[in-house]
Amino acid sequence: MKIYTRRGDKGKTGLLGESQVDKDSPRIDAYGTIDETNSVLGVAVLSVVSSRVRKTVKSLQNDLFLVGADLANVSSDNRLRVQTSDWERLENWIDDYEKDLPELRNFILPGGSAGASQLHLARTVCRRAERLLVRAMKADTEINPELLIFLNRLSDLLFVLARFENLKAGGSEEIWRGKP
Repeated sequence: MKIYTRRGDKGKTGLLGESQVDKDSPRIDAYGTIDETNSVLGVAVLSVVSSRVRKTVKSLQNDLFLVGADLANVSSDNRLRVQTSDWERLENWIDDYEKDLPELRNFILPGGSAGASQLHLARTVCRRAERLLVRAMKADTEINPELLIFLNRLSDLLFVLARFENLKAGGSEEIWRGKP
């Protein structure tokens, strides 16, 4: 299989189900940013010191391929769909990680350790993907609504993972102090 197909040379790209759309369509914008989230997680995993977080991030990277495939899926293939159980698993991970974290009483600035900083960056890219997905869903009512819930939980999980990574890496959480 060649990496180039020449099918996108005129500004169109294919979706699963043989449909063609413009490369700047809201759906493509959203799944491109989901891919960007995945790439940022690939960088983050290089700096993470917690093997538990590393394992979770690698699992999330696989999940994001499913999210992208679901968003590209305009066929009747239900095997490539995010389901309630997918985002419920993220909620369970959030609950498990939060058991080991100090209670959050203030806003914190993104940062701390290298791994935590990268996870915060992944969280912000994920939030952008979420906003773009909302835009795409307004333009296309056939998009799976479970995707939006998944991305919302994913960004929450990435915040919790960043806090956990800071704890394990000895990084500090800097409290937002408000207006100087």
